[in-house]
Amino acid sequence: MLDETTRLRLPLVRRLEAIGFRAWPAATAQYDGSWLVRMTPGHGSRRLNSINPLDPHDGSDMAGRLERAARQFRDADLVPTVRQTPLTPPGLVAHLDGEGWTRFSETIVMTADIPQHATSDELGHVPLRDLSRFVEARMAIAGDPPESKAALTSVIEAIRAECGLFLFEDVGQGPTAVSLAVQDYDLVGLLLVAVRPDRRGEGIGRDIVGASLRWARLKGARKAWLAVEAENVPALALYRGLGFTEAYRYLYRTPGEE
Repeated sequence: MLDETTRLRLPLVRRLEAIGFRAWPAATAQYDGSWLVRMTPGHGSRRLNSINPLDPHDGSDMAGRLERAARQFRDADLVPTVRQTPLTPPGLVAHLDGEGWTRFSETIVMTADIPQHATSDELGHVPLRDLSRFVEARMAIAGDPPESKAALTSVIEAIRAECGLFLFEDVGQGPTAVSLAVQDYDLVGLLLVAVRPDRRGEGIGRDIVGASLRWARLKGARKAWLAVEAENVPALALYRGLGFTEAYRYLYRTPGEE
């Protein structure tokens, strides 16, 4: 049984979930009823490698469906991972609890209206057209291994919505911040936002998010969304300062032994 608060927010959750899947496409996506199984072997993103129940009322044959999906993951040398959102059937949550599936990586999905004054000035920062340069900058800032370049490049290339690749650099010192803005009708998602560790606290994060929102507003977006880990206190403070508020949360579940 869903509580009233959860029931009322389900339409927004459904829309943001659908938009999020399009903004960060997996290599394969298969449905088992209303359960969406997304897999991208070779890429470490849990969102790209997860079992996503999308109807809180679809709890039929939970054990069998979970086992079929888990088998797909293990056959691909992946750890079976359920992404638990407000759309997850309560019965499945209870089943995972009973089977000892671990909870981790709670994430907050946030939204904000893009104010009209976001376009009162000139664009200021034009999106980058060089995908390879953007990916290399993101990897350098995040400390990702070199072998992850091909996987990240392929995911961004698979995005069908219009993208804005934003990169801030200091002459002679390399990249300082990156942001990927994905516009889908009146919504824009902000992904891969990162600031170089030694330059955090200088307002660079606010600036690159602002540049991304100005571009999106000019393209017709009116509301922005993003996902941030609940433990990332500095990022939460940044986004709340920019007017973002919590829409819902999700977390991941894996078998205890794995």
